[in-house]
Amino acid sequence: DVQLVESGGGSVQAGGSLRLSCAGSGYAYSRYCMGWFRQAPGQEREVVASIHTGGSTYYADSVKGRFTIAQDNSKSTMYLQMNSLKPEDTAMYYCATDVRSYCGRWAYEYRYWGQGTQVTVS
Repeated sequence: DVQLVESGGGSVQAGGSLRLSCAGSGYAYSRYCMGWFRQAPGQEREVVASIHTGGSTYYADSVKGRFTIAQDNSKSTMYLQMNSLKPEDTAMYYCATDVRSYCGRWAYEYRYWGQGTQVTVS
């Protein structure tokens, strides 16, 4: 079974930085997509960024220029470097993955999810 474990969340002041990690295991395929989503209280889960093993990346407009998504060489761990954080970035952040030829932008397109890590920006 595919398992994802996020880490790196925390509390930071506006303008600060955090780096989230997502460690994956149980992959049986060589081509897949990994994405970061976030959900604030009372709001829908929204895509933040995604990266495909083929190399393509996607960023939501709200984080372009501030967040960077990356995978390590083994492509079993994904990172989200978050700079210039704003209070509106406060949310629970989830990593997700699925076997796809492209990275979807909707939560329903991902079958496997981590437990989430809280990011609070004050």
